[in-house]
This record gives sequence, structure tokens and C-alpha cells, in this order.
Amino acid sequence: MSELHTPQAGADGAKDADVVALLMRQHGDIRNLFDEVEQNKGEERRDAFRRLVRLLAVHETAEEEVVHPFARRALPGGEQVVEERLAEERAAKETLAALDDMDTDDPEFLPRLRALRTDVQEHARAEERYEFTHIRRSTDAPGLAAMASAVKAAEAMAPTRPHPGAESGAANVALGPVAALMDRTRDAVRKAMGKG
Repeated sequence: MSELHTPQAGADGAKDADVVALLMRQHGDIRNLFDEVEQNKGEERRDAFRRLVRLLAVHETAEEEVVHPFARRALPGGEQVVEERLAEERAAKETLAALDDMDTDDPEFLPRLRALRTDVQEHARAEERYEFTHIRRSTDAPGLAAMASAVKAAEAMAPTRPHPGAESGAANVALGPVAALMDRTRDAVRKAMGKG
């Protein structure tokens, strides 16, 4: 059994003091987890999928709490840009919920996963183009670092690798359902931003 390891953003020791760099890394982690799910079978596929679900849930919640409010205020036409991203996120969450109810060995699972992957990648490209570039251009280093701290607080809610002492990523999933994870993430982000 070959085990693939998807590093968590920041696992290479970088400080991640720039929210845009951190979110771009998470987009890469999400792509890698899609690869893991597609390349594995059985328990390994289930484990990779659970980690993908967690990272997507936490990543999107962090963006909703950190990136989108900034974009609404700071971007020309920010309200429209954010509404488009939120519509994409709602559609992806619905597909993710449907996949989450399926067995990963179901013959319909991979085709639906690949459709989700396409939607998630298009969504990520739109964020990178319409939100991330503007954030980097219009925010100073302390502002980028403050937003990065909030996103890192969210990321701590969804490790993509097991914590020491946990037998597998599945042990981390046992922490609770996705909706509860999103609520805990929202609380952690707000606390990190001084709003909680």
C-alpha cells in the first residue's frame, strides 16, 4: 500500500505572512487532494476524500470570513464579485454534500468528483483573478499578515495530515460533521480577527 502525503499549507516552514500566498498554497493542497482521491481506492480513497471535504469546508469558510468582506469593501464592483463567488461556493457545497452521502466506491462517485473538481478549479481561478490580485495590490504587509493569521486559525481546524497520536486522517474526521466544523472555523477566524 503506497501512502501519498499531502502537505498542509505552510508545512515547508514558510511563515505564510501573506494571506494571498497562503490561500494560493491551499488551492494547491486542494488540487493535490483531488489527485489523491482519484488515484486511490478503498480505504485510502475514503481517507483522502474526508481530508478533501474538511479542507474545502474550512478553506471556503475562511474565505467567506476574511477574503470576501475585504473584497466587498475594497474592490470596484466588489459586491458583484463576491456574490458570484458565493454562488459558486453554494453550488460546490451542494455537490460536495451529495458526494459525501455516496460511497467512494460507487461507480458514480468519480465522475461526480471530477465535475466538482472542474467547478472548484474554475472558482479558484476566479478568486485568484478578481480578489487575490486586488488584495495584494491594495493591502500593506501588516494587513496581509493579519488576514493570514485568521486563515491559519481556520486551517488548524482541518489538518490534511493526522495529528501525532492519531492513527489516520479518519481519526481527525471524527471531530464532527462538516457543518459543525464550519461553525468552529468561523469562530476561530473571528477570534483571530478580534471579532469574537
